[in-house]
Amino acid sequence: MIRSVVRGVGSALPRRIMKNSEFAATLDTSDEWIVQRTGIRQRHIAAADETTASLGEAAARAALADGGLTPDDIDLIVLATSTPNNTFPATAVEVQHRLGMRHGFAFDLQAVCSGFVYAVATADGHIRNGLAKRALVIGAETFSRILDWNDRSTCVLFGDGAGALVLEAHEGEGSVADRGVLAASLRSDGTHKDKLYVDGGPSTTGTVGHLRMEGREVFKHAAGMITDVIEATFAQAGITADDLTWFVPHQANKRIIDASAKKLGIAEEKVVTTVDLHGNTSAASVPLALDVAVKDGRIRKGDLVMLEAMGGGFTWGAVLVRW
Repeated sequence: MIRSVVRGVGSALPRRIMKNSEFAATLDTSDEWIVQRTGIRQRHIAAADETTASLGEAAARAALADGGLTPDDIDLIVLATSTPNNTFPATAVEVQHRLGMRHGFAFDLQAVCSGFVYAVATADGHIRNGLAKRALVIGAETFSRILDWNDRSTCVLFGDGAGALVLEAHEGEGSVADRGVLAASLRSDGTHKDKLYVDGGPSTTGTVGHLRMEGREVFKHAAGMITDVIEATFAQAGITADDLTWFVPHQANKRIIDASAKKLGIAEEKVVTTVDLHGNTSAASVPLALDVAVKDGRIRKGDLVMLEAMGGGFTWGAVLVRW
């Protein structure tokens, strides 16, 4: 059986760090209020010369360097984003060009905050089907470009950044002991579209628009939906929460992360949390958290890691990886 094994991981963050205290000058909020309700203490905000493509390129180069590879070794790029550089072409194609690649194929994937989990599952399918040997899977966002900075319920939550993995085809035995992507579960339900969306688009308003969210509704659905896909992934792999080494969830809100882990019976010490440092970076949040946990030595070769995310649509999904 062909498995998609992680060969390298990397990330990139904008230069500017925005602390919670900066919001107090223009909004009726405070550091204490934001931390208490979200767990967020700061986020990175992209400058004019920092884009989804430039951050994606930097994260991709870091992942390639981590794996001892060059762009010549890659034949597929899947880039998850909701904030592309252009309506078209795909930002993945721009990253391909920035990397100096004239071979292989590249495309964007749009599943909002679930984008990176969807992208890992998609790249894994291409690798297992023989369409690619090595894939760059990137989550890159500049959500600061679509925020309403007068809406304290949303603008304090999000940040910018990018993270990337290199997946490589390896032969496995077909058991849970194999390294690589072992199982995945993806879901969506469009009836919840109006609970988390952007109020613009080429086909409707002809504008970019701003992010809008019914926070209580999103929170209400989050834990149940997350539990759904994780339990389905556990069942596919024939494991339980006790078998996990690490749980790397979408970094949206500390209370959602804690509630989900508790409901699933995942011990607190197994949860990787970076929401305090990055805020919600949508499709970039899971790979950013992965990179932190790999670089600080927590995630090691052979560890069993569950990735999870939920985003607008609603979309939600989980991927189990043996590191």
